[in-house]
Amino acid sequence: MSDASANSLSREKIQQLLAAVGSGPKEDTTQTEAAEYDWQQPHYFSSAQLKRLDDLTKEAAKEMAEKFAKFCNDEFDVTVVSTTEHFAAQLRARDLESRRANYYLPFGSAPDHPDGLISIPAQTAFIWATQLLGDSESEEDSGRDLSKLEESLLLDIASALLDAFSGSCETCDFQPDESFITRPLPLELQGTEALCKITFQVRKSDGGKSSEAHILILCDKLRTTLGQTVQAVNRSSAGDTSKAILDRMQQMPVSVKAQLASAVLTFEEIMNLRHNDILLLGKRIDEPIDLIVDNRVICHGWPAKSDGRYAVIITEDAEHYE
Repeated sequence: MSDASANSLSREKIQQLLAAVGSGPKEDTTQTEAAEYDWQQPHYFSSAQLKRLDDLTKEAAKEMAEKFAKFCNDEFDVTVVSTTEHFAAQLRARDLESRRANYYLPFGSAPDHPDGLISIPAQTAFIWATQLLGDSESEEDSGRDLSKLEESLLLDIASALLDAFSGSCETCDFQPDESFITRPLPLELQGTEALCKITFQVRKSDGGKSSEAHILILCDKLRTTLGQTVQAVNRSSAGDTSKAILDRMQQMPVSVKAQLASAVLTFEEIMNLRHNDILLLGKRIDEPIDLIVDNRVICHGWPAKSDGRYAVIITEDAEHYE
């Protein structure tokens, strides 16, 4: 086929070729490395924004360690365990499945409009309260509710942690609420909002139990600090995109089969075929042969030869016979 004929593919022919090739794709034996992608999780931030957020949370962790040292008169290590994105409905469902409610401290830049929560699991709340009091109660007491004094001290340390986080974000000025809330995910959300969950681990520098707490914040509230979520990109016009697709399609390899004719035989007739037998095919000699792409007839023509090889002279498109 000449270059001129290759570039004159009509829309109908392209559709026929695509339908034929797509109906039975060949097995791809190449090995391709692909990153995992969870469609059930929001992907609000770009990789550059996540890197920026990682730097900010590490700065906040250092400040948090100093806050713990000041409150507990001991050395502490605070590390960032993970930074993940979730839909509000997913977090609420997980919270409902929990046996014990977390201690939630709402915070925001405006009263009565929380932008996020400090989330302290019940076990962590007990550990922190006893550390703040310098108490050494047995583990059996970890299932009880906190006293008013313990909850007040926990509120102080939670507010200090929020202050450390706000200090690492230049554009954040979050203020804590005056008390904890223990009902599941106490934010007035529709469920589809994207929340960023930052998990911190706290441990005494000389060892001891580790504990975790979380900062849950609406991704939208971090947008100013981390930069715009939508990056400006060079976009091609619709015409350029269509031309690029057509150019690529014209280079796609397609297996073509020329079929003279066919016949239907019984199994007994096939078993009785011998040398020099004549098999009558189901097509007259004045009918053209079929040109087939993946079991679809796309053209008709006449058998020929060229340069010592079989050839087919294309006479008509298959659609003319339909």
